[in-house]
Amino acid sequence: MTARDRQVDRISETYVEEYAALDPVTATYVGIAGHDDRLPDLSPDGFAAREELTRRALAAATAARPADERETVAQEAFTERLGLEVELADAGFARCDFSVISSGLHALRDAFDLMPTEGEQAWANISARLGGIPDALQGYRITLSEEARKGNVVAARQYAEVANQVASWTGRRGDSASVFTRLVAECDVTGALRSELEQNAASATRAFADFSLFLTDEMEPQGREVEAVGRDHYALASRSFLGATIDLEQTYAWGWEELKRIEDEMLLICADLRPGASIAEVAAALDADPSQRIVGLEPFREWMQELADRTLAELADVHFDIPEPIRRIECRIAPTDDGGMYYTGPSEDFSRPGRMWWSVPAGVDTFSPWRETSTVFHEGVPGHHLQVAQTAYRKESLNRWQRLMCWVSGHGEGWALYAERLMDELGYLADPTHRLGMLDMQGFRAARVVVDIGMHLQLEIPRDNPYGFHPGERWTPALGLEFMRAHARMDDAQIVFEVNRYLGWPGQAPSYKVGERIWLEAREQAKQRQGADFDLKAFHRAALDLGSLGLDPLTQALARL
Repeated sequence: MTARDRQVDRISETYVEEYAALDPVTATYVGIAGHDDRLPDLSPDGFAAREELTRRALAAATAARPADERETVAQEAFTERLGLEVELADAGFARCDFSVISSGLHALRDAFDLMPTEGEQAWANISARLGGIPDALQGYRITLSEEARKGNVVAARQYAEVANQVASWTGRRGDSASVFTRLVAECDVTGALRSELEQNAASATRAFADFSLFLTDEMEPQGREVEAVGRDHYALASRSFLGATIDLEQTYAWGWEELKRIEDEMLLICADLRPGASIAEVAAALDADPSQRIVGLEPFREWMQELADRTLAELADVHFDIPEPIRRIECRIAPTDDGGMYYTGPSEDFSRPGRMWWSVPAGVDTFSPWRETSTVFHEGVPGHHLQVAQTAYRKESLNRWQRLMCWVSGHGEGWALYAERLMDELGYLADPTHRLGMLDMQGFRAARVVVDIGMHLQLEIPRDNPYGFHPGERWTPALGLEFMRAHARMDDAQIVFEVNRYLGWPGQAPSYKVGERIWLEAREQAKQRQGADFDLKAFHRAALDLGSLGLDPLTQALARL
């Protein structure tokens, strides 16, 4: 069978090429070379061009005839993802999407973290991209203003909080220089290019600072006062993040049950570690224990790197098939202080490895390994790094869009959360403090299911909830923050950021636990089908070889294995 016979693959790969040309930042993010000197057009015309490309590709792929089972899975994934992008655009949500974790501003800033910095040409690309930021942001300003005139806005809080983030990025808040000035300070080029880099970094910094004023002066006053997005918007956003349609009320009720189950398990561990103490008291005691702490950013980065490398080496060829190019991961401290750990995938040719980033809140320099061990498993191996990098490697079984551009939060975050639990099953969390840390984050994700659905649908808090928490009242952002403070043992600034994130990114937070539930159900169903022939390593290989896809297509594909 020739490549010409594979219609779905051909359509998908043409889409990758054309989309990368229209959105060079996405090209950088997924590791496609040749676009690093340019920026996307964030004006209404730029959005329209990308939307038109997506509609054309969707129509072509829908009409195509898959050549075999592999292409059937590819077609299901492609049409499901692009179909939802069209729905979001038609509903008026795509162009105005703006939150503390996802916006055109974040995409522009984050791209510089992933650009090559070796050699003069790499720095020339960085300079060109820095120089293009003022025009890109002017186009974005026009788009947001035009959408606001149509009534397409987000909550006022999101504009205000992003303006505060930009103040940090540009050095107007805190004691650091702008992220662009710090980036250029690291270069080793001299002469005219060095001068150009410094000028363009200053110009980019001013453009971001001016944009933050635009957010404060023009967008925030037009933002919604009510932060709940309502059922229709939430249902569409949930399908986008999950690739599945779920019963929102049932999932909300399940979130309460899951949180209680996890915290009961945590209390059993706490009873052994510190009899009579609460979860919060045990967590505080562990954080105060010098033997449970790492002081300093670089020692913490080194700890992450050592654990990630050791885990990868021990799992390779034993529990997972891990190709050689994937056996490298970098742990880095992010240049921003927004908070949180995240993963970025390798470049297409693996010259840029997969990376685990820790965005450390300002002023934080002490870390607790008991909390973060399972997080390293989540972001590294067998979590995101194994999943994303292995997908990128599978040229023989996945087309280029599947390998590089397809990402479904429910599939990806669900797998990474499943990976944490799997490491417990494999004996890697035998230390009760590390197991407590894993359960703490599991409980945190379960609490997010309750809060995210509850706040956006303004549901009633169960009158018989196990915590006696405001029974019978309707969820508000203030109650969401109070609930998360009661069920998250972390820095308060991080909790506030998390709640702001849920309010601005409806439907994403539950994707972790909902996705994990689907992965666990799929494994159990495979066990029942295969009986004594079930092999866990083979199941993981077959499941990951499908690439990223919506949870509904995933369930269908796994059932056909």
